Amino acid sequence: MSQESTMPNETTTTSVRVRPVAGNEFFAWHAVYTGYGEFYESPLHDEKAVLVWSWIIDPEQELECLVAVDESDQIVGLAHYRPFSRPLDGSRGLYLDDLFVLPENRKQGIATALIEGVADIGRRRGASVVRWITAKDNETARALYDTLAEKTRWVTYDKAL
Repeated sequence: MSQESTMPNETTTTSVRVRPVAGNEFFAWHAVYTGYGEFYESPLHDEKAVLVWSWIIDPEQELECLVAVDESDQIVGLAHYRPFSRPLDGSRGLYLDDLFVLPENRKQGIATALIEGVADIGRRRGASVVRWITAKDNETARALYDTLAEKTRWVTYDKAL
């Protein structure tokens, strides 16, 4: 996958680039993903980080990662996504597992750029939808998502194994 696009920020004249994470960016990715874990009160232990990273850099695994980088090529946001089957629809979709922008870089259109980056990949691959969930009390993110996608009627359940 070789997607790289410049997407203007929504509130400034600067821009971010959204591109696939590079294999040599573990530590920069780790710093941002650690922030995501802290936000959801789910600490990112080293073993978990190494495992997730191994999935991202292994082309045989389904998990992929886009990053948003600033003018200095510093990672300021990330999106983890993967394909999924939609049997009743007879199509494939992309599932956006994780979306996170560093707090100091928010309100600049970066989350939108990441979502649109995943959507662009989905369009090129013939996917019918990009799907994601968020916490019910994540009102800031939900306000953005309401402008980008349709909130569905589905309720999510997890059965621990």
